[in-house]
Amino acid sequence: MPRVAGHRAGVEAVRCTVETAARIGISALTLYAFSEENWKKRPKNEVDFLMRLLSRFLKAEVPTLNKNNIRLEYIGRQQELPDDVQERMAWARKSTGHNTGTVLTLALNYSARSELVDAFRSMVNAASQNGGLEHLRIDEDTVGNHLYTRHLPDPDLVVRTSGEMRLSNFLLWQLAYAEIYVTPTLWPDFRGVHLLEGIAEYQKRERRYGGLNHGESHAHSQPAKVTK
Repeated sequence: MPRVAGHRAGVEAVRCTVETAARIGISALTLYAFSEENWKKRPKNEVDFLMRLLSRFLKAEVPTLNKNNIRLEYIGRQQELPDDVQERMAWARKSTGHNTGTVLTLALNYSARSELVDAFRSMVNAASQNGGLEHLRIDEDTVGNHLYTRHLPDPDLVVRTSGEMRLSNFLLWQLAYAEIYVTPTLWPDFRGVHLLEGIAEYQKRERRYGGLNHGESHAHSQPAKVTK
C-alpha cells in the first residue's frame, strides 16, 4: 500500500490513544507527529499530504476533544509550518482552551536539539533585557522554564512503537528519568489496549531517579553485624 495509507491509519491510532488516555485520567499526553527532519527526509508530496491531513484532523477532532475535556497544545517551531495550517492550529487550540482534563500536546516541526537551542537563545535574550549577560544565572529550573514544554510535567513514560530502540531526537532533556516501553506494534496499528499494556509494564517498575532500590536502601540502613 502507498505510504499515505499508513498516515491515514495513524490518525485512527491518535484518536484511539487520546480517548483512552483521557478515559483513564492521564494528565498529559505528547505525540511526536512531525519532526524537523521530516522536511528533508520525506518526499514533498508526502509532506504536503501530511500537512493537509493535520489540518483535516484538527477540524474534525475538536468536537471529540471537547466532549472528552481535552485541551490541545503544540510544541515545535510552529512558525515554519504553512500559514493555513498555523491558522487551523490556533483555532483548534482556542476551541479547546477551556478544557481542564488531559493536555494533548502535538510535537509538530519538532526537534529536541532545536528546542534546546531555542531555550538557550531565550535565556540570553531575557538576560540582555534584564541587566546584561553578567547577571545570567543558569540552573535546571531556568532551562526548564525556557523549554517548549514549560507548561508540562516531565514524562513518566515514553512509549516507542515499531520495536525501535532510540529516542529519535524527542524530548531529550525531559526524558532524563522517564521509563521506556518498547512495543513491536507499528503506530498505524496502535490502539488504546497497547497504551494500557505499556502502563501496566510501567506499574511493575521501581523508579529510583539515580538512587538505590527499596531493598538496597533498606539493607544499607541496617547496622553492620560483627561476628566475634
